[in-house]
Amino acid sequence: MKKILFDLKKEYYFNSLHPLYTAMSQDPDYDLWIRVGRDQHRFLGVFLISNRSRIEDDLRDRGFRVTNRTTGFDAVICGDALKNPGKYDDVPRFHLDHGVGIKTLRIRNIARQKNTRYHVFLEGRYWYDYIKSAGYGESADFHVTGLPKLDPFFQPGHYDNAAIKKKLGLDPGKQTVLFAPSYKPSCIDQIGDSILELIPRYNLVVKLHPYSWGGKYASHSQHRMYQKLAEKQKELFLVPEDEYDVYPYLYLADTLISDTSSVINEFLALGKHGIIYLLPHKSLKHSDGMPILSIDPAEWLKGAFPHISTPDRLEEAVEQALSPSEAMKTKLEEYRKYFFTGLDGKASSRVKECIDSVLKARE
Repeated sequence: MKKILFDLKKEYYFNSLHPLYTAMSQDPDYDLWIRVGRDQHRFLGVFLISNRSRIEDDLRDRGFRVTNRTTGFDAVICGDALKNPGKYDDVPRFHLDHGVGIKTLRIRNIARQKNTRYHVFLEGRYWYDYIKSAGYGESADFHVTGLPKLDPFFQPGHYDNAAIKKKLGLDPGKQTVLFAPSYKPSCIDQIGDSILELIPRYNLVVKLHPYSWGGKYASHSQHRMYQKLAEKQKELFLVPEDEYDVYPYLYLADTLISDTSSVINEFLALGKHGIIYLLPHKSLKHSDGMPILSIDPAEWLKGAFPHISTPDRLEEAVEQALSPSEAMKTKLEEYRKYFFTGLDGKASSRVKECIDSVLKARE
């Protein structure tokens, strides 16, 4: 029996790991364990507090086996590059990215670990082509299999929109707009309370990035703004902090408003038209000079998703996304085929087959 460690650096990475965990748990040849990172939040603007114990307790309550060990395993599966890869022994490392957007951090973190080799699973041809063009093609073993994270979207009955609408108290006769901005760079400051202009014509759901709540990577002002708005405007539903999973709300929404978040591409995977809020980006670079984004947002899904750069165009853009032209529909399908492979709910099986093969070759 092979002992496998799922390394959960951040709680919200769980969605990228869980579908594969489920697939592997059905194979009696695998013994599965989860290791949790510190996943800190900032308290009183100064102190960093670890959430590890709470996350571990939650996982145990749900029947998962938790460990603090990093050695003694036959393989490690992670949602991001390992923080200290040398602690995990010389075993195969399988990388399932936790986001499928245009931020280059996903490849930067891998390429920087020059003495560590990963098997990296990609959602489609777009990222493979970008990685090759940026000169990182030899930095890992890349597999274009589709990502397990997307599987629930394409498994009938996984999400129940009617039940979610009832739970939230949404009007079943209205279309639903989801506002899901990134934490950095973010359109939160630009849009602010202008999002309320979509009420009462549409159901409005706001889902903030987990970092918008934690205070470590983004200011607490990001969530406080929408908490205050939700208190004043009862028709705005703010997804609570402890619900880190955006997927039920992506599946529910008729259209989406975001900026540089990976939810844009995840919404594309669903075959629905979202709205991209354009932010200044040309000066956005990592400390080593690498651009933060893989593409100019003005060109990202151009012709399929409306682009706006001022909040006064929100209503117009929502209308356009909800009533797309034939040209927009055609363009969306072109992007969807290029950005993704195998949107069939079976990426976990393909990834598992690859892992099976790699581990068998080491016997």
